[in-house]
Amino acid sequence: MFGYKGRNGRGDLVEGTLEGDDTSVIADQLMNTGITPLEIKPFRGVTGGTTGKTDWFKRFFTEKPVTSMDVQLFSRQMYTLLKAGVPIMRALAGLQESTQNPTFSTLLQDLRESLDSGRELSAALRRHPKVFSPFYVSMVQVGEMTGMLDETFIRLYDYLEFERDMRERIKTAMRYPSFVVLAMGIAIVIINLFVIPAFAKVYAGFNAELPTITKLLLGFSAFMVNYWLLMVAIVIGVVLGFRFYTNTVNGRYKWDKYKFKLPIVGSIIFKATLSRFARSMALSFKSGMPIMQGMNVVGMVVDNEFMRSRIEQMRDGIERGESILRTAVTAGVFNPVVLQMIAVGEETGDMDGLMQEVAEMYEREVKYEVATLSSKIEPILIVSLGILVLILALGVFLPMWDLGKAAMHK
Repeated sequence: MFGYKGRNGRGDLVEGTLEGDDTSVIADQLMNTGITPLEIKPFRGVTGGTTGKTDWFKRFFTEKPVTSMDVQLFSRQMYTLLKAGVPIMRALAGLQESTQNPTFSTLLQDLRESLDSGRELSAALRRHPKVFSPFYVSMVQVGEMTGMLDETFIRLYDYLEFERDMRERIKTAMRYPSFVVLAMGIAIVIINLFVIPAFAKVYAGFNAELPTITKLLLGFSAFMVNYWLLMVAIVIGVVLGFRFYTNTVNGRYKWDKYKFKLPIVGSIIFKATLSRFARSMALSFKSGMPIMQGMNVVGMVVDNEFMRSRIEQMRDGIERGESILRTAVTAGVFNPVVLQMIAVGEETGDMDGLMQEVAEMYEREVKYEVATLSSKIEPILIVSLGILVLILALGVFLPMWDLGKAAMHK
């Protein structure tokens, strides 16, 4: 609910409340009734508090969020319907009736109302930034301008399919290593909090000099037992501090740059970022998007501040009149093969095709590296687990071994 103040056609002040998704919807409703809005703000009535809490509670437990799969299916279905010549309003109505997600159905209803009030589809999509990314909205806008809206939707579908496939592959590859690392962490905590303290009582009755490794284990275990709350607080503080630092402009830039240098996964992140950049560029070129606008929206897609700064550097160079190849060389993030493809594409005027080739090349490399990711991590985990077991075994059983030898000599 929103409270509003406005003036009617005679200039009289009018006040009241209206229900809508946001202030722009309320403004449209008022303008349609001949009222010029002066002020619109959320309405907090006397009896609205409980209802608001109830609605919030109901939405929290009953509403399903709009997922990337919903957007992907929406893109595929819109392509099919528009390709078949179905009017866009009728297409949205059909999708609203067939969708199984009530939240997405409400979103489609809002799109229909926005189109009915005279907005373009891209402007209607822009009202839902949490569902439709700036790149998605920009591509739809270009599709509207060029009359290739159906082709734009199928290209967006392919793009979202690639993104989803990469996420699923990385999750699958990291599932086993994550489980092993979690199990090792739990085992270390249990051993230090419960197992080693029990052995410490036994060792205390030996009245003998303990090996150095055993002293270290006992000291670390005693520290965990006495200061486990402090250790938990330190871990939480480090996590929160890291998140705060990476939320700053400088921190996010440095972390995104360091990601590319991480062992094992750094090359995967780097190649996946370049693949996303190349595919986005190919899609923007193929759709007829102006190169400056294309560089702007591609910078939003890469989701890496370091790479985004390089794209902005390329955009500034192109704006000064430099060639794409020259700006790509100056950016310093492309290998010679990619630079050669850019040079050929710029010379022949087939940048979309050549950038598509670059994207597919990096996609093949990413798929191969993701497929072999587990085989790279497993030896490291096995060695780490072996070292952990060796340290625990030596630390726990060496004193008993020494005691046994002393008893045999007696």
